[in-house]
This record gives sequence, structure tokens and C-alpha cells, in this order.
Amino acid sequence: MLSLQPHLSTMKRILFFLCLCSAICSTAQNMASDNVAQFVNVFLGTSGDHGQLSPAASYPFSMMSIGPQTYPNTHTGYEYNAKKFLGFTHNRFEGVGCTGSGGNMLIKPFIPNKEHILWKQTEKAAPGYYNVQFTNGISAEMTVVEKSGMHHYTFPDHHKGFELNLDHTLSNRFVAEEHNIDGNSINGWIESTTTCNAGKYRVYFAMSFSEAVAWNKVSEHRYTVLPKTDSKEVYVKVAFSSVDVEHAKQALPAQTFSQLRSAAFTAWNNMLGAIKVEGDPERKKLFYSLLYRTIQSPYIISEKDGSFRGNDGTLQNSKDTMYNGWAIWDNYRTQLPLVSIAWPQQFRGMANSIANLYRFGKKDYATQHEPSNTVRTEHAVVVLLDALRKGVSLPFNAIVDSIVKEVSNLDYSRPDKALESCYDAWALSKILDTLGRKEEALLFRDKAWTYKTYWEKDFKDISKPDVDRMQARGLYQGTIWQYRWFVPFDVKGLIELAGGETTFIQQLDTFFERDLYNHANEPDIQVPFLYNATTQPWKSQALVHAYAIDTVVQYYFNDNSRGIDPFVDRIYKNEPKAYIRTMDDDAGALSAWFIFAASGISPACVGEPVYYLHAPLFPSVRFTWGGKKPFHIKVKNFSASNKYIASVVLNGKRLKRNYLLHEEILKGGELEITVSEEPVKEAFGEVWVSGME
Repeated sequence: MLSLQPHLSTMKRILFFLCLCSAICSTAQNMASDNVAQFVNVFLGTSGDHGQLSPAASYPFSMMSIGPQTYPNTHTGYEYNAKKFLGFTHNRFEGVGCTGSGGNMLIKPFIPNKEHILWKQTEKAAPGYYNVQFTNGISAEMTVVEKSGMHHYTFPDHHKGFELNLDHTLSNRFVAEEHNIDGNSINGWIESTTTCNAGKYRVYFAMSFSEAVAWNKVSEHRYTVLPKTDSKEVYVKVAFSSVDVEHAKQALPAQTFSQLRSAAFTAWNNMLGAIKVEGDPERKKLFYSLLYRTIQSPYIISEKDGSFRGNDGTLQNSKDTMYNGWAIWDNYRTQLPLVSIAWPQQFRGMANSIANLYRFGKKDYATQHEPSNTVRTEHAVVVLLDALRKGVSLPFNAIVDSIVKEVSNLDYSRPDKALESCYDAWALSKILDTLGRKEEALLFRDKAWTYKTYWEKDFKDISKPDVDRMQARGLYQGTIWQYRWFVPFDVKGLIELAGGETTFIQQLDTFFERDLYNHANEPDIQVPFLYNATTQPWKSQALVHAYAIDTVVQYYFNDNSRGIDPFVDRIYKNEPKAYIRTMDDDAGALSAWFIFAASGISPACVGEPVYYLHAPLFPSVRFTWGGKKPFHIKVKNFSASNKYIASVVLNGKRLKRNYLLHEEILKGGELEITVSEEPVKEAFGEVWVSGME
């Protein structure tokens, strides 16, 4: 009789190795899922007027981004389909209008005695890295870490040179510069006008070549730089500072190119890992590509020693990390609230930086002494209230009089401005009440109440022929239909003005059924959530799902071309033409809208620490904060067709309301959302509605 023992032993060894392989594979998969930066497509939104984005090598919240400048110029200086390159520059404001800004310090490689035109052959990029190969044999790659970066150029032989233009900017925004050449280095400062030409910013810079070079002056601000060695490779180090040249020189990187590239990717991976999603691979790529776009700005301007320059040009010091580069009118609605959840430490620095603006003459756009490029700062008071309500300590006693002065002089001359100004007045009344300045709080509360007068005059009657006409009655960017819903601080009062909930719901139904909603700009991006303030929240759940991932109909906001070439497609696509034509990402404002939609929570009213619930676009969404307990949103019964909430359980207890509080999210825990294919009208017993007291 044959013994079975050897065979059993062999089987045990096989089973052991199978288990070991399974464990290794599982670990590898987990490591891959943690490496979320790999999912980012930096070319999303880089073609035409479909986002105004660039594939530049960048770093989270860095004022430096090194990237390509193509011909012809676009808002970020780059067009995905362009073949002709002008060279590479060191900053740009991602996703904003006014024909763009930035584009400082253009450097262009060339081969002496040959045509200087660069024609793209291939290119690739990832977070923190950009690479392009040209038809003439030159290759260029660049990376950025914090406020410094490095170029690496490879030439087909030892013949090589560079053009350096210190007066180059996007849209001819150059003002002045001073520089000093020292051996293979050039240092100085450059001043340019900001986005929309409303003010000026100054950056201090340091640049050094990896070998001895000859500087041939072409004009006052331009040089031809000729390396003197026979090497085929040249490295160029560069650094920025808002403080002075010495800080820029000290920031020049000491690491190798590969070390910098690795550090940049790791930093992006850590930042993007604040939100972990699991689900459809293609949707996951879209999610992280849009999340990447939400943290390009504002920019860190303070140095490690705490020094920074304020928007009055004076040298200051702070223990907090200080930021500049604002687009608050756009991103106070979504991007900054997202930062407050996913990166609360950075949000504290941003809120304190916004508060600091009031100490030295804050402007709606920009001052003449900005420490970095910037756009606009309207509704900053709403952000400060939002930060206050979320537990951020702010120096209100030092700045409140300046805030009072600003809000006292707001513009009420146009229908849209009147509603927006009332929102600021409401926010200030809340801040003043917290500070114990009760009489002034009542004064600004009454000022906020006047929105009803303006609403009755211009927004109540929707039978007039101009209500769906762009810029009717002097509106800025929108229609009467789109702006009429903009009373986020008093939806209860808005419902009453509309004639009660039944009429309010009917008007919302008309708004969406006639495709009057416009996701190409911000004035009405909160409207899909308004059903949450009624007894029919399931309609908001369907709309959020539709505008995030379904095919929708949109009419272009700039020409109101109703019936003429409408947009019929998905709004968010992971491709160069990523958004609706004419849709700027606006410094992450519209990318952040998608991130909220995908996560299952969205701000109910900025200034109130409340988030409405809807069905997430992934079966698992996890907010993590390092050593803190994560907040895990799990979806039960998840499927592509299940977009309605059936029930909600928070930390093991049934939740009978359609909202979460900010503190509930940051405490960590588990939220289980059960979804269904059909609306569950009894899912919630309590809805949250904003209202003035």
C-alpha cells in the first residue's frame, strides 16, 4: 500500500505558497490603491475653452508651476492640440478667465545654427512632472517641489543654447524687472499685472545652470545663454519667493532631478490620499484628476522662517502658513469648503490669510503689491464666517472694523449684486453677533433682509420675456432665472416669496425641465441641491447624479444660444476637452463640485457647517486625516442605476435627517447609505432649511 504522507506534505507546501502569493498580491493591490496620484490625468481640460487648464509640473498649493507655452497663447498658455512650442514658463493661474496670467520667465532650448522653432513630437506628464520630445531631437522634462523646480534638457549633440525672456507673460502683462548675473546664475524680481489686470504682483527668483555659460544680451530683458561644455545634458534650477532674492536663492534645490520628481509625486500622493474612493476604475481616474485640480491654488507665500509679504507689499511674519492667489468669488462655493473637510490644517492657514487681507486694504480684485498672482476676493466675509463656524480661530478683533467698512460699501445697483451683497451682510451679522456686537449685528441682519425687496422687484415675475436672456438688466454672468435662487442664507424666506413650497417646487421643476440651469459658470451651481430644503429631496439626489455623470443638455452662457448647437453630453469627462465649451474650472470651483457630488455630501450653505446628503458615485468614500479616525461613507446596494437614498445609518444609528454637520464628519466614524433605483419618499423625517432668525 502506498503511503499518502509525501503527497500530503507536498499539498501543504503548495497551499502555503498559494496563500503566500495571495497575501503578496493582496498587499500589492492595497499599495496600488494607496498610490492614488497614478490615477491623475494632468491633460484633463487642456484643450480649447474647456477648463483653461495646463499639464505643467506643479506641487500642491505652490506658486511655481513649470510648464509648456504653445502657440497661439491661450488662458494658461497651453493648447493640447498645438504642435508649435514657444518654450517653458514658471507660473500660471489654472482654470481662470481674463485671457490668463502668469507665464513669467520664458526659457527656450535651441540648437545653434538651426531653426529655433520647437515642434512637439510626443509628450507625457504626471503630478509634479512634465516631459516633451521635439522633432529636432531636443527633449525637455521638468519637476517642481514647493517653491522650487528643475529643468532637464537633452540635446542630440553638444551644440546647445537657450533663449531667456524675463519680460515674457501671458497676455502682455509684464510691468518691470531687475536682475543680476553671477557666473552661471541669474537672480532678481519680476513684476506683472494680475489676472484681469486689476493689480500687480511681484515674484523674486533665482535661476542657475548646471555648467558654465556665456550670457549674450539681446535686449534689456532678454538673453541668449550658451553652455560652454560638450555635455549633451543641461540642468536648470529655479526657485521663487514672495519675500526677497535671498530666500529664492536659498530655495534652489540640492537634490537630483529624479529625487525631486519622486518627492513631488509623493507629495501629490499624500495630498490626494486625503480622500480614498473605491469603485469603477475609469470614474476613479476622473475623480482623482478633478481632485488634483482643486488644490493648485491658492499659493503658499510664506517662507519656512514665517516671513511673507502682505498685499500692501510690507514684510510680515506669521506662525501660520500664509497663502495668496485668490479666486474667492468662484471657489468660496465649493473648493474652499472641500479644503475645510479634506485638508483642515491648510484651510486654517487659508482662512487666516484671507483675514490678513483686511489688515492692509483688501480689494475685490487685487492690490498694486500682491505677493503672487491673484484674481478676486468677493465674499471673503462668507469664507471667514464659514471658518468661524467650523472652529477656526481668527483675529476678528483686529479686522472687524475693516470688514464692516467693506460690507457697508457693497454694490446693490444690479439685481445680481444686490443678492450677493445681502449674503455678505448676513455673514457679517453672524460674525458680529458672535463677537457680542449685537446692535451692529442687527443692523447688518436688517441689511441682509432687504434681499426680499430686490427679489420682489426683479426675480419674482418669471413671465417677462427677458428672464432667460443672458446679462438682462445688467446681470454679470447669468440670467434672471439662474440668479433668482441665490439666497443661500434664507431659503425658507425664498420659498415664502415664491408663493409657498408647492409653487417653489413647481418653479424648480420648470427650471430644470426647460434646461435653464447652467453648469458652465457658478451663479446657479447650488440650485440642484435646493429640493433638499423641501419635502422632495429625492429630486436633488437625481439631479446631482445627472450633472455629475449623465448626459445633459446645456446652453452656452456667453451667447445664450438656445436651440442653436446646444451641449448634449456628459459635463465631466477625463479628456482634454473635459467640460462644456466656455466652462472655466475657475481655480478648482467646478472640479470641487464634482468631488462633493461623488462623495455623497455637498455644502447646504457656505457659512453654515451643514452638508446635504445624496447617493455617492462610489461604493466606498473615505476621508482620512493622518492619525485621526477616518470618516468612511459606505454605500449599500450600490449600482449604476441606484441614485436615490433609501436609508442612512451614522455610527450604527438610523439617521432620519438629510444632512450632516461638519463636526460629525471630522470626528470620524462610518456613514452607511442604502440606495435604491426608485425614490424613497419616506427616507427622511427631517430636512434642513436655511433661514434668517
